[in-house]
Amino acid sequence: MSRTEIHGSDASEIVSDKNVDLKLEVVVIPVSDIEHAKEFYSKLGWTLDADFRFDNGFRGIQFTPPGSACSVQFGTNMTSAAPGSAQGLYLIASDVQAARDEQAGRGVEVSEVFHAGTPGAQFQSDDTSDRVNGPAPDRTSYRSFATFTDPDGNGWLLQEVTTRLPGRMNAAETAFASTDDLASALRRAAAAHGEHEKRTGQPDADWPAWYATYMAAEQTGQELPT
Repeated sequence: MSRTEIHGSDASEIVSDKNVDLKLEVVVIPVSDIEHAKEFYSKLGWTLDADFRFDNGFRGIQFTPPGSACSVQFGTNMTSAAPGSAQGLYLIASDVQAARDEQAGRGVEVSEVFHAGTPGAQFQSDDTSDRVNGPAPDRTSYRSFATFTDPDGNGWLLQEVTTRLPGRMNAAETAFASTDDLASALRRAAAAHGEHEKRTGQPDADWPAWYATYMAAEQTGQELPT
């Protein structure tokens, strides 16, 4: 919560108790070869939002991953960071195996799906013994990964998220970034509802309401219905 006070001879005290929305929408990544980087991110299937050139030599390129509210930018005279120094850039997917396979199908060198044997292993090199092959047991949300890098070595981390942590999302809002995400959520709800009917021993005629409750709770980190 923010509190702002302004004092002056002719000014009354102004107090604000409302947070101003601050949305992370762009991350700048350092690259050495702009054209090579542009070709790579185009190959990923990301949307090229802009490629602006100016007479003073400045050039800015922006790409947005599918379904993402945050974009990446790179170009000339944008950052003093060393090319390839951006690491641990998260890309969230509802199905990490499908996301991994899609990137591989586009010709990207991407790791197999793994989970961390020890905390933080997802940030270590591919040959670390603390990476365990295969998704996390029971496909626990936030724990399954795959990694790839761009031509400069900037590191991207695919992470599977199905159930959000409490407080991460606005409980009053439920939205899906794509039809694929919605379909995945429906499949998870269907599987959970099947277990629900097994426990009750009878068919649930009002299954749409159960599905809706489950999917909303899963997205906002609330307790899942059983």
